[in-house]
Amino acid sequence: MDLQSFYPYQLAVLSEAVSQAMAQVYAVRFDLSRDEWRLLAGLAELGPTRTTELMLYSTMQKMPASRAAARLEERGLIERSTAEDDRRNHVLKLAPAGAALVRKIEPMVKAREQFLLDALDPTERAVLVGAHAKLLARTRQMLNQG
Repeated sequence: MDLQSFYPYQLAVLSEAVSQAMAQVYAVRFDLSRDEWRLLAGLAELGPTRTTELMLYSTMQKMPASRAAARLEERGLIERSTAEDDRRNHVLKLAPAGAALVRKIEPMVKAREQFLLDALDPTERAVLVGAHAKLLARTRQMLNQG
């Protein structure tokens, strides 16, 4: 097999490169890991959310999500409380400092996203969005089939 031409590998390489390019904004300037940024961004979008729901939303595993949440809480960026109906679950919400940090970082990562997508003309962007949706649906179909 030629790994360089294997589509799943190409996709993984692209994903990692894009992720690292975005991380230059929040890791270096704001001392946030990728997982911490995902939790902050997810909470900014969803509002107060159960840990389990936030993990699914941000595609994170339990242990990395737990570590990220603990560090964010230590830094005063999120608040964690016990879910009223399930004492084993926590509800996370942005603290005012976390909301301010997201507002500061968001324009920077959006500018990088725009720079990245400016490589494509509008037709190419539309094709890319459609192709991603189709590939995600097909991947989920494979996952459901086992």
